[in-house]
Order: sequence, then C-alpha cells, then structure tokens
Amino acid sequence: MKQLVLALALIWGGAAQAQDVLTVAGGCFWCVEADFETVPGVGDVVSGYTGGTVANPTYKQVTRGGTGHYEAVQIPFDPTVISREKLMQMFLRSIDVTDAGGQFCDRGDSYRSAIFVSDPAQQALAAKVVAEAEAELGYKIVTPILPATPFYLAEGYHQNYYKGADIVMTRFGPIAQSKAYKNYRNACGRDTQVRRVWGKSAPFVN
Repeated sequence: MKQLVLALALIWGGAAQAQDVLTVAGGCFWCVEADFETVPGVGDVVSGYTGGTVANPTYKQVTRGGTGHYEAVQIPFDPTVISREKLMQMFLRSIDVTDAGGQFCDRGDSYRSAIFVSDPAQQALAAKVVAEAEAELGYKIVTPILPATPFYLAEGYHQNYYKGADIVMTRFGPIAQSKAYKNYRNACGRDTQVRRVWGKSAPFVN
C-alpha cells in the first residue's frame, strides 16, 4: 500500500507532499524510516532494497549477503517545504559516516550506508553536501554516492515497523512491534554513536 501511495503521489504531483524522492541507505531501514517520517514536508517513507543485482529479493536473501543490495528507504518529500539538499544534510548527520562495514550493531554489506542519485545534478549536489559535512566533521566520510538502481519494496511487516501494534516474539518475550523497535534501537547503540560522531549537529537524537 505504501508503494502504491508513493507512486500515485509522484504521478499527481502537487496534490500531496510526495512530489520528489530521495533514496538512501543508513543501516536498519526501520530506524531511517522512523527518523524521517518526523520531518515536516516528508511523506510516508518506504523501506526496501536497492543497489544490487537480484530482482525482487527477500529480506533473508539481502541480509545473508551476495545480492549486492542495501537495506534502503525512499523518502518522498515536498520540495516547496524541504529541499533535497537539506534532507541529504540531515541524513548524513543521522548515521555513522565513518563506518564502512555496516551501521552500529548491524554488520555486513546490506547494512552499509549510501546516497543514491539519478542524474548529474543530484550527483553534484550530493558531492557538495558530503564535502561540507567532511569539513564540519574533520574526518573522511566513507558513505558513497551511488547511481540509482531499481528499488524493491521490503516485505509488508517491515513497513512502519517502528510504530506497529502487532505482537512479535523477541528475547524480551512477546511484545508489540513498536516496543520491539525501541528495544532494538537502544540495544544497537544507534543514538549513542550518532551523538558521539555528530554531537549537537545530529538532527534526531538531541
């Protein structure tokens, strides 16, 4: 349903928030989705897989490795409310841009970070944003800028997981998805590490 809404909004343009899309990978897509759906001008963020060579991959295939795919999100936004540049700036400051092996407790190729671009103008803009972030941070940013490839929607249970009410079995026992998400995020150390890297510049953890 989320993918359908996104597609219709892109077709109809000005009638809704979702007039343009930024595709990024920042480790666990639940977390990136949860962060950016709080941003004014952003619509319903979609979790999925991109950057690889396998069509219609499953979560198990992607996390097992070998597909080349990243866990990624598509962030639909209204450019009259918030710009692509601003979203890119916020994205870089919401992840550990110094980590090339994954993000936080999630390791492996599928959890690497990336910004995906579809034309030379987006490439130039992303390069500018990365260069500015490097100057602010004082470290080399390893998050690559990659050409956009087909984006495959993740399984339904991944969409809106961070606010889901379904009961799931965890090491803490049977709890709602929203609670499981909070436990996972805390245990993974995402916010602690983002604060360590970005300090007061981190948009979602301060």
